[in-house]
Amino acid sequence: MRERIHRLAESVDRIAFVAVLENTVVGWADASIERHLQSPDVVELGGLVVAEGHRGLGIGRRLCEAVEAWAVHQEIPRVRVRSQIKRQDAHRFYLRDGYEHIKTSAVFEKRLD
Repeated sequence: MRERIHRLAESVDRIAFVAVLENTVVGWADASIERHLQSPDVVELGGLVVAEGHRGLGIGRRLCEAVEAWAVHQEIPRVRVRSQIKRQDAHRFYLRDGYEHIKTSAVFEKRLD
């Protein structure tokens, strides 16, 4: 994890935010600028985690707001998040927070080891 954090910190196209209460990490969010030929740049929320005992306190919303502010600072007017189909609580959170469900797709991966 330390290596991942250092790599992320060295990139100008990536950012992470951490929520701390009483000297304890209770949440984090990371995001990156995604650039593709077929579409305009977008900030993609790569991960958003709030500790189970701290959900419902606005921590997730504040982490999303930090990512959104970073996107605006980068002059990118859209934030995208992907969420597994089974994560219904997360879907409700994003919809309440103003995100739109724009598509459903399958994800494919090929291991290269």
